[in-house]
Amino acid sequence: MAHVHQPSIFDLDERATLGPLAGAVTRHPLARGAWVDHLPGWVHGSEDVLGALLEQVDWRAERREMYEREVDVPRLLRWYGPDETLPHPALTEARTALNEHYAAELGEPFVSAGMCLYRDGRDSVAWHGDTIGRGSHTDTMVAIVSFGEPRPLLLRPRGGGESSIRFPLGHGDLIVMGGSCQRTWEHCVPKTARHVGPRVSVQFRPVNVA
Repeated sequence: MAHVHQPSIFDLDERATLGPLAGAVTRHPLARGAWVDHLPGWVHGSEDVLGALLEQVDWRAERREMYEREVDVPRLLRWYGPDETLPHPALTEARTALNEHYAAELGEPFVSAGMCLYRDGRDSVAWHGDTIGRGSHTDTMVAIVSFGEPRPLLLRPRGGGESSIRFPLGHGDLIVMGGSCQRTWEHCVPKTARHVGPRVSVQFRPVNVA
């Protein structure tokens, strides 16, 4: 499925490469044992990756039960299991680099790659935590690399009580949610009335975290 996309003028390197992680990632400690690592522009030449994701991935529309009726999921989805080849070599390199950098702290590898395509400002994801599986009771990590038009990822404590934290993510930016983040905080990508181009979020997770 092809998607119309106007390339960004900010990241037009012909070949996608990764910057360093050690000494470059900034950690933001959160309340309740959670933290977020953030590194803007980790993937250089991210437009090359975005083009491959838009043109080569067999994106899937899904429907889910909500409020006793079935509705369209407001984004397109694709999940890659541990044995599947990722649609761009830079994604395989990114997963390897993340595994090397976080090995001692995470204690296990990132294995799966869930992908979401936000086609325009009408696509979104509601407040949630990745609490299917071990994330509901065990500290873990979810690493997200974003490609395309920046969209804000918002985080707030589960149950409220504090203002939300905002990270604009796109053009090869990396964010890693760790510690208790998935069960004690929630995150979302809200809709926007602005005209925005497509954005793809690639989420690397350990086994049995979704």
